[in-house]
Amino acid sequence: LMRLAIEQALKCTDVDTAYNVGAVITGKDGQILSTGFSRQLPGNTHAEQCALMALQNTANSDEQFADTLKNATMYTTMEPCSKRLSGNVPCVKRILGSGIGKVFVGIMEPPNFVECSGVEELETAGVTVVHISELEQECKSLNSHLIKD
Repeated sequence: LMRLAIEQALKCTDVDTAYNVGAVITGKDGQILSTGFSRQLPGNTHAEQCALMALQNTANSDEQFADTLKNATMYTTMEPCSKRLSGNVPCVKRILGSGIGKVFVGIMEPPNFVECSGVEELETAGVTVVHISELEQECKSLNSHLIKD
């Protein structure tokens, strides 16, 4: 499923002011509920935000949306942001408000734009975070326009 998140990130257009990130949300039984990628939707949107918005748009009600996300899992190529320079709600807050219980992460957010504490905030709030280190180089290469070795 992280490979699907990487495929989503490959849909991003490189910009000098943002990372290319892909996200996938699965239900408690592992079925894919939604996907998203950075800047997929207008408004300087992030991948996690787009995946959550896509799922919310298919729900018949807020209750159905909340029920769908109980015990859901998110796969994201980069640590969810804890701070947004654009003024948008950080992805960590969106994830915590959604009920997602587990997040798989490809790489930690580099300090190019902000100091990110996304993983720490998720774990403090009781969300299980798994770093998939085997895919770290592949996830890092999605942002070779910004991340220098």
